[in-house]
Amino acid sequence: MTTTTLSHDALTERHRPTLEQALEAIRTRAYWSPHPEHPKAYGETAPADGQAAFEALRGTRLDLGQPGTDGWAGGEVSPYGVELGVEYPHPDVDVLLPAMRAGMADWRDAGPELRALVCLEILARISARTHEFAHAVMHTSGQAFMMAFQAGGPHAQDRGLEAVAYAYAEQIRTPLVADWSKPQGKRDPLELRKAFTAVPRGIALVVGCNTFPTWNGYPGFFASLATGNPVLVKPHPRAVLPLALTVQAAREVLAETGFDPNLVCLAAELPGEGLAKTLAVRPEIKLIDYTGSTAFGDWLETNARQAQVYTEKAGVNTVVVDSTSDYAGMLSNLAFSLSLYSGQMCTTPQNLLIPRDGIATDAGHKSYDDVVADIAGAVGKLLGDDARANALLGAIVNPGVRERLDAAAGLGEVALASREVANPDFPDAVVRTPVIVKFDGAKPDAEAAYMSECFGPVSFAVAMDSTADAVELLRRTIREKGAMTVGAYTTSAEVERRIEEVCFEESAQLSLNLTGGVYVNQTAAFSDFHGSGGNPAANAALCDGAFVANRFRVVEVRRQA
Repeated sequence: MTTTTLSHDALTERHRPTLEQALEAIRTRAYWSPHPEHPKAYGETAPADGQAAFEALRGTRLDLGQPGTDGWAGGEVSPYGVELGVEYPHPDVDVLLPAMRAGMADWRDAGPELRALVCLEILARISARTHEFAHAVMHTSGQAFMMAFQAGGPHAQDRGLEAVAYAYAEQIRTPLVADWSKPQGKRDPLELRKAFTAVPRGIALVVGCNTFPTWNGYPGFFASLATGNPVLVKPHPRAVLPLALTVQAAREVLAETGFDPNLVCLAAELPGEGLAKTLAVRPEIKLIDYTGSTAFGDWLETNARQAQVYTEKAGVNTVVVDSTSDYAGMLSNLAFSLSLYSGQMCTTPQNLLIPRDGIATDAGHKSYDDVVADIAGAVGKLLGDDARANALLGAIVNPGVRERLDAAAGLGEVALASREVANPDFPDAVVRTPVIVKFDGAKPDAEAAYMSECFGPVSFAVAMDSTADAVELLRRTIREKGAMTVGAYTTSAEVERRIEEVCFEESAQLSLNLTGGVYVNQTAAFSDFHGSGGNPAANAALCDGAFVANRFRVVEVRRQA
């Protein structure tokens, strides 16, 4: 161990109450968060201090002091057009991986509680730098600042804490020791003293994503670390900085609490290197967390046979529109859901299934064309002001999204055309409003378009012969393509029951009749499950017991009493 400057007692005093509250929150599923969502909650000078810290990072070399560095990688350019110019350590894997394993025994022997408390201290350090992290997330993901602040800061930290709570709960399910006595009639009983230790699987690899580096990265990162595993973070090459700062904070805390800082390391890659593939099949790698394309997720599941692989891939998210008692609320809610972060969320609705004969609403009967035109109008009104549009849309994260957006207009009849939005603060940013394309669900040749994920600000309004047909298409979509989210609007108890039954049978998370300030593409840590792990979109849920339980094994030692 290294020199301890932060004791177990000090960690207990600081963080044990928070851990208890997190355990209670995952039990009750009530709203709770220890991480403030409002920028002003972090102190009067925090906004300026955070921006200054971010600007000070630009053009620098972020030396984490980790072993096996054989060069430097970087080259991030913000979707807003800003060159970050930060360099990160590139690893000699044959040196780095053995060094990461060196501290495993001490980390294992620390036990579940101390590991959890160390993880909470890491989260506290990150939370104190939330403004700095917000700028890092904004300028790697293209999220608008407020979304980068909330989703990349407190919401991501909540997901990390949630994973720690689940990890702790699963590890203490088995007692540390047990006295075992089996009666033998007139003879002396058989007696054993049994000890049970949660032992790590090995090095965990976190493969980061471009759009939500912290929100999607923290659950796997903290679930693995809290269960005793070293964690190697391989960020997306366009979004290294937020996870590099996370590794920096973790290494500092590990050193201060007497553990080997090499339990957490960064692996930045050179252009075109494909480092994730190299790392994923190394025998030292026993856990992999991945968010991204289906193609690479499938490759990991097929080829990384030595590891337990947790993937969040692509899906086709669907909203069934049958009827509503709040037409204006439905339109407003859908418009926001389709627009937020330019649809660059794995939870954004893509397919809107609407009966061709129209729907019943509190504003009278609305035809299919009425509904589509009114949704398009609601999006247009929401994004009509450029300042508000920039605050909601953020920037297009990469050229692939822009190419899909441009191509979508040629797939069918355009109900809402995408327009360019100028960002006066960042003239080089590519900001585009969503496109909505109409399809006839009765025409088989249209299915290839709307049954494939079109990641980005693209939605398809599909005319269905009936609600029953829409429900069956929903079922087939989830089963064949997967879905992170399902939405539905109906005033019919029978339709609601049928949609629920589909989601139960196909394992998809359902939101019904959302018309207020909660949206289908947003989930709350400690209460909502992100994904289900039961359909092709993802093989794990954030966060449940299954997400953490296989990251460690229990080894028993029996001794004669």
